[in-house]
Amino acid sequence: MIKDNRAQVRRVLLITLLLNLFVMSLKAAVGWSTNSLSLLADALHSVVDSSSNLLGLFISRFASPIPDRNHPYGHLKYDAVGALAIAAFLLVAGVEILQAAIERLLIGSRPVQMSASVLWLMLIVLAVNIFVTIYERTVGKKIGSSILVADAQHTLGDIWITVLVIAGLVGVWMGWQWLDIALTFPVTLLVFWSGWEVLKENLPWLVDEMAIAPETIYAIAMEVPGVINCHEIASRGIVGRQVFVEMHLIVEVPDVETAHRITEEVESRLQARFAPVRVLIHVEPPAYKSDRITYDTPENQSSFPQI
Repeated sequence: MIKDNRAQVRRVLLITLLLNLFVMSLKAAVGWSTNSLSLLADALHSVVDSSSNLLGLFISRFASPIPDRNHPYGHLKYDAVGALAIAAFLLVAGVEILQAAIERLLIGSRPVQMSASVLWLMLIVLAVNIFVTIYERTVGKKIGSSILVADAQHTLGDIWITVLVIAGLVGVWMGWQWLDIALTFPVTLLVFWSGWEVLKENLPWLVDEMAIAPETIYAIAMEVPGVINCHEIASRGIVGRQVFVEMHLIVEVPDVETAHRITEEVESRLQARFAPVRVLIHVEPPAYKSDRITYDTPENQSSFPQI
């Protein structure tokens, strides 16, 4: 059964948006007052956090899993598109941070002004980021929302960035001004890494990469009494989010009603294993012969003998 969790997603995104706006404002204000490049870069990363929340709120209004006339497979790819847009935001933020660090090295600037109150404010920022990450990831995994999981991954990167910034500020407080610029480069690497993780998780959905190994689907189907063989097995989507399965099923039964019951049993077993799943089965008579279990190049085709 397809569930529409967009209302839950919007509620979580709205809460995290308010928290991210608070964090962004605090970082920017402290960064400008202290002239800390690493802290300003961290504030830029928080701008991306807030932007991704706004994007998620927009995307979630369109990413319905319920099919309609114009979108018979639902609208869940909007969710993946939103996640990829977050990855693009991360890339832009990383480039901006790197550019700022190089300019500071070449041109120079006034020293960073540090105090104990600044460090306490950064610890508050760190606590808020940790809460946002745990909250979004927990709810995202529970309701199967890629946009929340992707945003949580993004905020996780922000946590490590904030930790590095705090370490740099402590060093600056001790007189090591060069730490503020030096730690900007690891911050950039973490931003790029977060973007790569988001891209790697969501790209398979958009390019219709195989979701379930055809051999696994074959084994499940062959356990159903009355099934002689199955072939031309294809699947797409992401397990736990939404999977579409197609197959040809060879059955030996006396009537259409019995064949229907067999296909229903195959669908039920696939649903129990990989829910939510939409299965399309083409039934063929026993006389039909095929050893092509799935789609592949001729030299790499998997095959199973006819029974």
